[in-house]
Amino acid sequence: MRAVVQRVSSASVSVDGEEVASIGRGLCVLVGVGRSDDRAVAERMAERLWNLRVFEDDTGKMNRSAGELDLAVLVVSQFTLCADTSRGRRPSFVGAAPPEQAEPLVDHLVEELRRKGASVATGRFRAHMAVSLVNDGPVTIVLDQ
Repeated sequence: MRAVVQRVSSASVSVDGEEVASIGRGLCVLVGVGRSDDRAVAERMAERLWNLRVFEDDTGKMNRSAGELDLAVLVVSQFTLCADTSRGRRPSFVGAAPPEQAEPLVDHLVEELRRKGASVATGRFRAHMAVSLVNDGPVTIVLDQ
């Protein structure tokens, strides 16, 4: 499982011109599920996301997490994060989990974040989504699980 995590002032997802999810300050997380991923991987990723210290404390250091600050998380499934670009000019997506495997694992990741107390908004699986965000910092972290 790979996640591109962005600290945001706000973020939203639209499908066919209709906004389906939005958050204020928090994390926008693009998630790619690999073929070897399972529920345990999703649980570890949820733990890492909720406790990732990318928010500033009173001294200006990134010492606070979304969990500590009770901030929202927007989770958007993005199979293209599992692309293999090691050869040629066209990415290969053979490492990405098929939708039947990926969707339940993204759902489990969301459930685990909610179980930890997160307010979670989501994109729409298998839809062509437009993701808008204001990256705060900018701060962008890649997590591989």
